[in-house]
Amino acid sequence: MSSAVTARWHGDDYQARVFWEMALGLLRPNSPIKSVTFEADGPKAFDDVVVYYDPPIPRSAAVRIKADHMQVKWHVGSAGRFGFADLVDPAFIGATAVSLLQRLRDAVQKAGDGACFTFYTTDRIADGDTLGELVTNNDRTLLLDRLLDGTTDASRMGKVRALWRNHLGLASDEDLRPILANFRIMDGSLPLDRLKGNVVVSGAAAGVTFDETTSDFRPDQLARQLKVRKINRLDRATLLSFLHDEGIPVQSVVAGDEFHPIAIRSFISSAADILDAAADDTLLLTDQFKDRYLKPEFEWRRDVEPRIVEFLRSKVKVSPQLRLVIDGHASMAWLAGKVYDVKSSVNVELMQKGRPKPRRWRADDGASGQPMSVRLELIGEGEAIAVAIGVAQDVGSAVASFVKARLPEVGRILHFAPATGLGHQAVQGGGHAVALAEQIAREVRKEKSDNLRAQVHIFAACPNALLFYLGQNHQSYAPSTMYEFDFDLKGNGTYTPSF
Repeated sequence: MSSAVTARWHGDDYQARVFWEMALGLLRPNSPIKSVTFEADGPKAFDDVVVYYDPPIPRSAAVRIKADHMQVKWHVGSAGRFGFADLVDPAFIGATAVSLLQRLRDAVQKAGDGACFTFYTTDRIADGDTLGELVTNNDRTLLLDRLLDGTTDASRMGKVRALWRNHLGLASDEDLRPILANFRIMDGSLPLDRLKGNVVVSGAAAGVTFDETTSDFRPDQLARQLKVRKINRLDRATLLSFLHDEGIPVQSVVAGDEFHPIAIRSFISSAADILDAAADDTLLLTDQFKDRYLKPEFEWRRDVEPRIVEFLRSKVKVSPQLRLVIDGHASMAWLAGKVYDVKSSVNVELMQKGRPKPRRWRADDGASGQPMSVRLELIGEGEAIAVAIGVAQDVGSAVASFVKARLPEVGRILHFAPATGLGHQAVQGGGHAVALAEQIAREVRKEKSDNLRAQVHIFAACPNALLFYLGQNHQSYAPSTMYEFDFDLKGNGTYTPSF
């Protein structure tokens, strides 16, 4: 019995933390978030948390979102898996009569234009289930052209369509399109403690300090107080009044926050709207990508690079101090560093997302750590050099295989790895990332000292901040080319040159 009670409490806390992660955005300067609801009144239809934006935020090349309606589902264990058939089963969301798809249909009918609908769950899509083939890595919406592919009901996609169509009582497959068009599935969402860290970061960005070391995390209790006081919709003024009543000080971040936020997105993560930039300060590149892959009609250097360079240069006119958020490919961080190189006089603060929580990294943040270990591998007589940087994971064998098969002009590979071992904690912060980037640049230049014109090929699995600072030092080891890896293994399964 006590385990059931604890699980219910944790489920309530999970929903509360999703809410606070969004609601604290009301206090950020120039935030597009105008109001947030918590367990809205009325029929249950994606109303656990609703975020309203003004101006609307970009969610894809053609879509601007006015409101994000969220359904939140938390489970104690991490073994939960689900598939397309579970979306029509009321028991999947703890209901007795209404399924998730029926709630989605009702929410779409009620919400109007400019709304999206997000299903947050700690469960994961089951391996091999057709649903996994439909969820895009760009923004977690569904690939409707793939679902509505014109095949019969007996086909793989046809079975999904038929089940959903019949369950909703629709006359045709195309009637599914308006219901599913702005539906997102955020499976495998952050665990409870990681979400606590996100709330702490969101609070810090808004001038509110929460202690994440205590067993009774204050925002969890605040959510209960909102219910007691029957407050389920907060705007900025209401939130400030509520926090004042609860004795929680709010520091002004308008005067002290001198960094102007800008963002580059080639795909959109689950927390992309939290510590991000306004629509006018966001470069959205999802029109050129399908999932994580560049569409065949586009080229990295011809089509993507000019847009990024033009955007970044235009933002220097807005402010010489910029906070850069990259929800996109690692190569874009490296390219941004090339644009804002060490001689540019632009002061850049980077939002480094990852474990244990998103952090702001700056070159002068005082972070320090050990230099990287370096290993030289001789593979041929070519003058070009490959650089393999493995921080989060080892890339050495994959790089060696690719170079031997595709780059006969490469004669040497410089392998860089953390002296303390692989992992997301290997780089301590901005200052440490700067030192590592400078070390890599020095070692590469030293290795090519006999031919400074030798081409450098860069392969990396490391924090975006490290690649940004490496890009800032590009002149010391140029000419160079960055590569992207097919992490999803849905493309060529190996590396592709980018910038």
